[in-house]
Amino acid sequence: MANSVRSEGRRRALTERCFKVESEGRLLECLMGLMPEKSRTEVKSYLSHRQISVNGRTVTAFDLPLHAGDEVRWQSVGARRESGKWRIRVVYEDRYLAVVEKRNGVLTMSTGKEGEQTAYTYMTEHVRAQEGRDARVFIVHRLDRETSGLLLFAKSEEVQARLQENWNENIIARRYVAVVEGVPEPREGQVVSWLTENPKSLKMSASPTDNGGKRAVTNYRVMRDNGRYALVEIELETGRKNQIRVQMASTGHPVAGDKKYGAQTSPIGRVCLHARSIAFMHPVTGERMEFDTGVPSAFK
Repeated sequence: MANSVRSEGRRRALTERCFKVESEGRLLECLMGLMPEKSRTEVKSYLSHRQISVNGRTVTAFDLPLHAGDEVRWQSVGARRESGKWRIRVVYEDRYLAVVEKRNGVLTMSTGKEGEQTAYTYMTEHVRAQEGRDARVFIVHRLDRETSGLLLFAKSEEVQARLQENWNENIIARRYVAVVEGVPEPREGQVVSWLTENPKSLKMSASPTDNGGKRAVTNYRVMRDNGRYALVEIELETGRKNQIRVQMASTGHPVAGDKKYGAQTSPIGRVCLHARSIAFMHPVTGERMEFDTGVPSAFK
């Protein structure tokens, strides 16, 4: 593939390269030929960070077929033109699954309202634009509407089943960051409680003793604080509905902005909870996969 493309035009302050494809091949091999100075990992990161476009359309699939005459463009992170109105970002994608960052305020899946736009519908549109109108995605797990961060989608029912049926074995770690009211003491610890849901209000409640609810375990660590608020890193051992929100509230330190669970303030106009990172074993290749979006700048 090294000779299958040629450079079109000059580089723009090393922030953009544009090439024309001269023979058929797969995108990743093409990019490796274009950027011999880059490692395979670096090139894959350009795809996962949506820095590659083909014929004007941003792509993330490394095995995308290319044809003679196609235009391939690479842009540095600083050169990307991304709308401030984005709802999801595709962080990683292959033929089996996708890792997506969801913005706060976006549902994972529909509540049943006609025409409701969700992470699921956005992702469906994305894969159909790349793979055809029959392409589908399948929800593996969910995030609350108010929570931003990383979600997994499968591209087949088989992969979805493999992930869900062996969730505890496949999912190595899930970490969140939250801004909570006050400063938890001790600054590092574990919250264990049993969660139940009010069928009318759909609000969860936590009991420190077994009351027949679902056992939930959350580990937390204060990263920094200013006395009034604390930035907390959270790792889940279980995945229950509203788990972090209700358990942090039960300690007397609700997530800032989360009025549903007792927060008195909303410093940035949203629930300050973000699914920062996820590590899992790929259900098909067996490879360890790990993704981290960092701490949202507003939380700092």
